[in-house]
Amino acid sequence: MTYEELTIEGRNAVSEAFRSGRTVDKLFVQDGCKDGPVMSITREARKQGCVIHFVPRERLDAMSETGKHQGVIAQAAAYHYTEVEDILKAAREKGEAPFLFLLDGIEDPHNLGAIIRTANLAGAHGVIIPKHRAAGLTAVVARTSAGALNYTPVAKVTNLTSVIEELKKQGMWFVCADMGGELMYRLNLTGPIGLVIGNEGSGVGRLVREKCDMTAAIPMKGEIDSLNASVAAGVLAYEVVRQRLAEGTG
Repeated sequence: MTYEELTIEGRNAVSEAFRSGRTVDKLFVQDGCKDGPVMSITREARKQGCVIHFVPRERLDAMSETGKHQGVIAQAAAYHYTEVEDILKAAREKGEAPFLFLLDGIEDPHNLGAIIRTANLAGAHGVIIPKHRAAGLTAVVARTSAGALNYTPVAKVTNLTSVIEELKKQGMWFVCADMGGELMYRLNLTGPIGLVIGNEGSGVGRLVREKCDMTAAIPMKGEIDSLNASVAAGVLAYEVVRQRLAEGTG
């Protein structure tokens, strides 16, 4: 089931969104606002684990399409998120070793959509994104994914490092993209694996990188030193596909 991406403005509209169980990615609240209903909305957002940004009124004015935000604007997701366990269950039902994408700091919705498209075509069972410093499942993401979002589930988690630790206990291995890593062709990328991709500026965060079992470098011969995040994800994903096919498990 999908949602139309929506910017919800005003105290009553935002309260109703939370009451109805709608997936709210982000809540923007006027900094210093002591309005009772807005404070109630903020408490409900915290209870549901929603990302909250306290911003100047001018920011809300610029975001508002109606001019009637009343000190609060919510951004609702275009699609439902799934649970990590549901992704693993789907892999088990197919009799396949789990193949996951974990994205650290991918804030550009076009990059996120393109990566979800690649994940689908490469046969990955799902994508995991963090709540913070990450694009959500907006309509832009859905369009850029070229329909893949209908087939490739996305889970949103509070802490990527904790998820990696838990999945390691279940037998998964993790490889992250890093220029200083081992040439990807020299790594064993078969079996249950999570492919960790960072943004093209700072790459995979230190704490997440330290939890990974391997770091993979993509050979580059040009004068610039980095690939677009979605392109890097595609190159590494298809090395995983190549090795799985060679092993007879792809």
